[in-house]
Amino acid sequence: MLALLGTVVFVIIPSQMELATSFSFSDNWLEYPDHVGNPEYGCNCSSILQGDLRSLEQAQLLAITKDVRKKVLRSDDYYINATQNCRTFQSSRKYLMFSPSQEEEDFPLAYSIVVHHKIENFERLLRAIYAPQNIYCVSVDRKSATSFLEAVMSIASCFPNVFMVSRTVDVVYAAWPRVQADLNCMADLYNASTTWRYFLNLCGQDFPLKTNLEMVRSLKTLKGANTMETEQMVEGKRWRATGKIKQPPPFNLPIRAGNAYIVVSRGYVHSILYDEDVQRLAAWAQDTYSPDEFFWATVQRMPNVPGSSPPDAKYDLTDMIALARMVKWAWHEGTLYPPCHGHHVRAICVYGLGDLQWLLGRRHFFANKFDLDSDPFALHCLEWYLRRKTLADMHSAF
Repeated sequence: MLALLGTVVFVIIPSQMELATSFSFSDNWLEYPDHVGNPEYGCNCSSILQGDLRSLEQAQLLAITKDVRKKVLRSDDYYINATQNCRTFQSSRKYLMFSPSQEEEDFPLAYSIVVHHKIENFERLLRAIYAPQNIYCVSVDRKSATSFLEAVMSIASCFPNVFMVSRTVDVVYAAWPRVQADLNCMADLYNASTTWRYFLNLCGQDFPLKTNLEMVRSLKTLKGANTMETEQMVEGKRWRATGKIKQPPPFNLPIRAGNAYIVVSRGYVHSILYDEDVQRLAAWAQDTYSPDEFFWATVQRMPNVPGSSPPDAKYDLTDMIALARMVKWAWHEGTLYPPCHGHHVRAICVYGLGDLQWLLGRRHFFANKFDLDSDPFALHCLEWYLRRKTLADMHSAF
């Protein structure tokens, strides 16, 4: 493998970020290109991630030019055509088609990815998290454009461990179908492989903040525990359906607040699919508003669910502590975290290039949201950093 990688030269310095942004490969076939002729040329990710304001401002000005946007953004048709030859696609898009370490190979992960548009956001997310030992289920909203569905299917067909969900749904914001989309992938993943250790669910505008190795090592320290937001429901929320006040949940189960994103053990997934009490909760929740904001979190506090937490309030976990997802909400900016450097959609920060240095200091596995349409360099510099960190860790293992 070292012969394939070529000679590695890096400077030994204390900062992990500096390590990942300073070393270079004489053979750059695994690196993401940033040289003359590529649309990312002129964006100095190394300087930006180390806080250089001048480089940040230059990249922000470059990102809004029509020429860069035209070159960066790839269409549905691009992916449909590019995947006609899968080996060429894997090579040209620089997928890691081998496990970077034995440690990762021995600890496979399972992913559910629910998407409905923005094909390049999806493909670059898949590329960032792809590893041959992992397994990936992709669920495309039934309402999506035909060309988008065809492009996703074409990409999935190029990888033996990426597959389309067996049952699609019409995803409805703040309604049960959003949960059902993940449930369908959970079932497919559970039946497709017996070796994966943890399940993670994503949407198309997520992106990792950690390498696969970093996530594996963090998950090992959990020793089978799950990690997600789960805390006491705020006073005043009402669960209603068809104009009537909801009946109490089954067996007077205390409902916990959380969010749609979770990192859970295989045992938790088994309970979701087969535990009778969980099935009763699911049936009760199907006509509630935004069930993804309490369903997973409530199951996490149920007795006998593998990796769960006791129901006592002292075991509550906020989204800032749980590893699953970093989301910047507009009303917490300036207190819990710095202001958004991008823009807001439904009070959620769509990250800009200026958010990256802060994000990479978080403990979370993933962040939401990213959008190539609004800031292509934010995603580029993040994946640039992660790939270099992956290669640096791979080299240090030898």
